[in-house]
Amino acid sequence: GISASVKGSGIATLKKYGVVTRLEEACASGTSANKEGSLLAIQSLCTRLGLLFEPYVIVLLPSLLKSFGDGSENVRKAASETVGVIMSKLSAHGVKLVLPAVLTAFNDNSWRTKQASINMLGSMSHLAPKQLASALPKVVPKLIEAFSDTHPKVKASAQGALDEISSVIRNPEIHDISPVLLKALTDPASNTLPALEALIATEFLHAIDAPSLALIVPILHRGLRDRAATTKRYGALITGNICTMINDPRDFVPYLPTLMPDLKSSLLDPIPDVRSIAAKALGSLTRGLGEDSLPDLRPWLIEQLRMDGLSSAERSGAAQGLTEVLIASGSTIVDSVMLDDILPLASHPSPSTREGVLWVLCFLPPALGQGFTVMLDATLPALINGLSDENENVREVAMRAGRVLIKSHGKIHFDKILPILQSGMGDTDYRIRLSSLMLLGDLLSMIGGTTVLRTDGDTQDDIRRAERAQAQLTLVLGIQTRNRVLSDVYLARSDNAIAVRQAAVQVWKTVVSVTARTLRQILQVLVGRVVTDLASGDPEKTEVAGKCLGDIVGKLGDSVLPEIIPVLRNSLYDGDSNTKRGVCVGLSEVIGSSTKDQILRFIDIIVKVVQDALCDDEPGVREMAASSFQNLYNLVGNRAMDEVVPALMVALESTDDDIRRDRALNGLTGILSIRSKELLPYIIPRLIQQPITENHARALSSIATVTSTTLYFHFRTIVPSLLEFLAFGSGDDKECVAAVRDCVRSVFGNADEAGVNMLISEVSSNCTSDKPEARRESCWMLETVIEARKDAKDFYEQTPVIIRELIQRFNDDNMDVVKAANKAFAALSKYVPAEELAQHIEYMRNLINSMVSDARRRKGGVGDGEFFLPGFNIPKGLEPLLPIYQRGILYGTPTIREASAAGLGEVINLTSSKYLAGPLIIKMTGPLLRIVGDRNPANVKISILSTLGLILVKGGPALRAFVPQFQTTFVKALSDPSRQVRLEAITALGLLMPLSTRVDPLIKELVTGSLGKGSTGADGTGGVVVVQTATLEALAVVLEKGGNKAKLPESVPSALQASATLILHSDDSVREAAAKVMGASCNILGPEKTTEIVQEEILSTSADDSSDIRHGKACAIRRIFSAEVSKKLDESVSSDLRNLAIQYMKDEKIAVQEAGIVAVGAAVGRSQDPTAALRSVEPDILPLMGDLKQRLETHQSVARCLCLALEFADVESRVAFLGMTLLNASLKLAMSGSQRVQFAFNDVLWLALSVSDGQGGLDEYSATAMFEDSRQMKSLFSKVLVKIKSVTILDQ
Repeated sequence: GISASVKGSGIATLKKYGVVTRLEEACASGTSANKEGSLLAIQSLCTRLGLLFEPYVIVLLPSLLKSFGDGSENVRKAASETVGVIMSKLSAHGVKLVLPAVLTAFNDNSWRTKQASINMLGSMSHLAPKQLASALPKVVPKLIEAFSDTHPKVKASAQGALDEISSVIRNPEIHDISPVLLKALTDPASNTLPALEALIATEFLHAIDAPSLALIVPILHRGLRDRAATTKRYGALITGNICTMINDPRDFVPYLPTLMPDLKSSLLDPIPDVRSIAAKALGSLTRGLGEDSLPDLRPWLIEQLRMDGLSSAERSGAAQGLTEVLIASGSTIVDSVMLDDILPLASHPSPSTREGVLWVLCFLPPALGQGFTVMLDATLPALINGLSDENENVREVAMRAGRVLIKSHGKIHFDKILPILQSGMGDTDYRIRLSSLMLLGDLLSMIGGTTVLRTDGDTQDDIRRAERAQAQLTLVLGIQTRNRVLSDVYLARSDNAIAVRQAAVQVWKTVVSVTARTLRQILQVLVGRVVTDLASGDPEKTEVAGKCLGDIVGKLGDSVLPEIIPVLRNSLYDGDSNTKRGVCVGLSEVIGSSTKDQILRFIDIIVKVVQDALCDDEPGVREMAASSFQNLYNLVGNRAMDEVVPALMVALESTDDDIRRDRALNGLTGILSIRSKELLPYIIPRLIQQPITENHARALSSIATVTSTTLYFHFRTIVPSLLEFLAFGSGDDKECVAAVRDCVRSVFGNADEAGVNMLISEVSSNCTSDKPEARRESCWMLETVIEARKDAKDFYEQTPVIIRELIQRFNDDNMDVVKAANKAFAALSKYVPAEELAQHIEYMRNLINSMVSDARRRKGGVGDGEFFLPGFNIPKGLEPLLPIYQRGILYGTPTIREASAAGLGEVINLTSSKYLAGPLIIKMTGPLLRIVGDRNPANVKISILSTLGLILVKGGPALRAFVPQFQTTFVKALSDPSRQVRLEAITALGLLMPLSTRVDPLIKELVTGSLGKGSTGADGTGGVVVVQTATLEALAVVLEKGGNKAKLPESVPSALQASATLILHSDDSVREAAAKVMGASCNILGPEKTTEIVQEEILSTSADDSSDIRHGKACAIRRIFSAEVSKKLDESVSSDLRNLAIQYMKDEKIAVQEAGIVAVGAAVGRSQDPTAALRSVEPDILPLMGDLKQRLETHQSVARCLCLALEFADVESRVAFLGMTLLNASLKLAMSGSQRVQFAFNDVLWLALSVSDGQGGLDEYSATAMFEDSRQMKSLFSKVLVKIKSVTILDQ
């Protein structure tokens, strides 16, 4: 009723009354009766309305399919009937719309829904053929998938659906084997291979329809994915052929997304058969479907060729597939793709890409056949380049491609292939030569109708085959081409690469039966080729050609020499330098391959050729000619020497023909380069005969360049002769002298390392010659050794010898020798690293000191006077030594630093200030100032400070800019733990004062330090005391040497005030040093200030009168009287101080007593009547002198007392002033007692007798003294006193 009403009222009624919506709701969620009714209504509407109801079926279908899972059997039955009606009424467009919904329902969890969807898919077999063809590619895979379902009814439905589809197959061949195909679909693991075999075994007489394709493609898909090679091969084979068995190839297009990945995978299979069939299948598909149906195939194949991650086999499959695809696309596409896309990749940086190109060339020539001819010229360069590729895989594929090309096109196109292979055989890369030769062998054997021998080829059958092949080659190639090719092959038999030689021998035996006969036939061409290669300039080609020439001579013997020798001679005279070198190589090989008798027949020609080559202007030609001469000498012995050398020696003496002389010299050096041991004893005596000529000097210079390993055996004759000429025989011929000096440089520079020691020994032996000219030239030769061997650095172990000889020449009597030695030492300092020379600093010091000591003591020497070493007292005389000392000071070990600093001081002491002024002294100062502040041992600092003091003395105003650095350095050294360092610093500060213009800051700093407010020592209180002492000593020196430069009014008074405080210090040394400061300060401030400080600090009495205070005052009295200001003091003040000193001389404390004794001496000397003053204290002094049990220090104090009195007293006669009693007492102590007491009273007697003025004092004493005393005094005077230069007791 509903269907009739709708049909009667029109289709719009469905929408107007919502019929479809209500049916959908009833079918989806109503009761069983409602569902059944709605399904019956849908069935009726579909039946009556037909295509008009088709759009609404799509909406209702999901609910309809769910009804198959309903619990009511009536509902399920109604649903089944309704689906059958719907499927029978669907149009082609309707099938497309319905199919997605049916496939979606297949994934439903309900097995009944799945079963219904399967039934619907099966019912599609009743569709029209076009509808069926479009639907089956999607339907059949779903049905096959259903066989894996767990529910048996789903499987049964799937089987039924497939049966329905197979029932509509119209192809009789497929229909016959459909049971086998269905088994393969339902059980692929066991039945895929039988199904494929059945398909292959079937002879198709009818086109395959769509249902047939639907059954076959899943089997092919499964076969291509199988692990078995046979299954994959069958699958690929059927896939490729299937396009030929269908009416409309477009029916196959829907299956391409399924099969193409499998085919591509098979194309890259490791098994060659699978790859080959898969490639053909791709070609068949391209041919059947057209490239438009496979747009991504060709780009994919090219990409596989270029991909780095693929193996060689996979790349081979891609190349094969590309070849089939290109051929299927037509010749135009082949040419375009090869020329534009493939061949340009032959030079790609990636070896994988280059290999892929060559794989294409392996498959394309046989596939194209004669169609490949047009691409021969374009592809051969890529193939040849591949043969020399650095990648082994690329080379292997290139060789394979070459063999394929020759096999497919060699016979017809040998005229194109041969020139390229011949060119490859001459390439510099041995791989290209080897590959080209192997390909040439394949080509020749193919043309000759044989195969390349892999054995020795000595059997009769091999010889007969080679004879036939040679005849065939002559017939096909022609005689000229054959001769050129065989010449190339024979030349390759002498190749440097063993693989090339072996391959050439195999190829030669393949096509040549009798070598000697063939060689005679091709001799003219072969010799021409050999000469061309000899003249090529390529060392490898030249060598190979020479070997080949030797091989020819060895095989053909006498019969070939008359032809070869003239050719080589003419080439030598007519060719360029490359040709000449090549001729020499060839000649050397010819001589080496010939017998002695053969060479002697042509000895005149050969000797002339060798001699001319030896004399050539080109060094390369001479070198090769020397090798030829060596072979000739080995073969014919001294005859070679006798034929060549005398003529060259005669030419060498030529004075009017420079060209002839130079060529003769070239020849001699060439021979000597290989036979120097035999020839030098003959040549050397003639070249060094006096007087040495310019020609001989140049000859010896050239000879030295090629005889380094043997020439040094003749140094004992060569060096003295050269030196003799330079020293005595040169005359006025400056050019000759220059030539000899150049000869010396050449001989020294080219000497073998083993001869360097002998060379230096020989030169050094002449440095002590009694003739100044010889000594001068020996120094120059040492300089030349250093300069000539500076790069070899092989004379370092002889450096001490060179240093010894040069330093000893610094004190030579001849100034030219001194300058030559200094210049040679400058070369040593320049070319030998300073760190190497610094190791010899101590040795240099010892040499210099020993030499200076000898110079002082020898007859006419200065003794202990000032001595300047001549080698240092010339302009820039010290500069050669300076870098060595600087290196040792800055970077040496503590021992080397000490030696360097001390050595620098010693050489400065031996140099006049005139030659130290300016930059030189500044260059010395910097390193010393930089290093003195580092943590160095005390002995290093002492040496540095001592040297700095010398620099201050010698440098003068030039060092004024360095005064602040000097001052800081010396003040810092005052706090050093070492006493000797402190003493050196004090001395150096005194030397600095003449240069210093601002002493106020220094005085202030020293005053602060003396009061203990500066930095302290490292050892606590004791360290503070020693620093205070050193600072006070330095302050006293500064005030004494530069105190008058103080500009600030408080500078000197502050020093005086500090001294007044510190003479009361608890330490003896501090008090003594403070007393020195007080004396120096008073001397600057004048008598008024001195009187004031004396009254306040010395003469005043206090409750605390300890021995320390008395000692300090006694020291102060001594220092005040030692100053010049004491002369200006009132007599009353002087008398009070003198009396206080006498009082202290009798003090019970030893220290006070000894200080008082010294103070009395100073007071006596400064008295208005020194004699009376001395007589007043004499009774107190004599007991001290007469008591030998007194302390050593007490006797020394008495000696200081008398020395001060003698120094300060203004008297006419010191003998009378001291008096006989004190003189005799002093003589007694000077003759006995401890050594230090003797030294002390020696000073007393030296002053008393005025020894520095002569013997007047001694005579005066002798006139009055007793005989025995006089005798003893005279003995002491002659042995001791006359040797004293100054009084030292007062400095202690």
